[in-house]
Amino acid sequence: MPYHIDAEKIKLGDLQKRIEATDLVPSRTSLLEGLGTKMKSLEKQGITTLADLRNELKTAKRLETLAKSTGIGADYLTLLRREIEGWFPKPPLLKDFNCLPKSEIAKLERDGIRDAAALHEATDSKSKRTALAKSTGVDIVTLETFAQLVDLTRVQWTSPTAARILLEAGCTGPAKLAKADADELCEALARVNAGDKYFKGRIGLRDVKRLIVAASYI
Repeated sequence: MPYHIDAEKIKLGDLQKRIEATDLVPSRTSLLEGLGTKMKSLEKQGITTLADLRNELKTAKRLETLAKSTGIGADYLTLLRREIEGWFPKPPLLKDFNCLPKSEIAKLERDGIRDAAALHEATDSKSKRTALAKSTGVDIVTLETFAQLVDLTRVQWTSPTAARILLEAGCTGPAKLAKADADELCEALARVNAGDKYFKGRIGLRDVKRLIVAASYI
């Protein structure tokens, strides 16, 4: 199972629905302005999937060309690029998961597994985890925990620390996070972080709801 969502399978109509359903941060609410019309303009240029769109927005030159051919403002397309690229979080390095033994991480790194994406693809089934534990000498219990943590980092905004807090709150993966009750999860996260154990402050209910929605797309 790939670390990121399959952009080839996401049509522009699906992209539009996701943006419309997202509780956008204030700086991106303008994406909703004429969204449907802009999606149709993109389709007329032969852009039918999220993969197509990411490719056309990949560089400043391509973005400017697309702006001219569609009549969609370059500023709008830049904002759109920022929004959709957030759906493809950069896989954190294994060494960033400081909650796990460095000695176990080193074993995985010696096997060529250095970031969350590589570990996710190597541990997305029980048989794979068992085989990896045997080939690297990593403790199977530690590996199971690691697999859950990296799975959670596939969700937008989820850092290694956030993944650890979510796991301790009972969210063992994106699927369980997607089904969580926002109020209950918010309280559970507060209990896990009691005394500012992991960070100062508290994750607000609105942000928890955003995480739950983001997890539903994984």
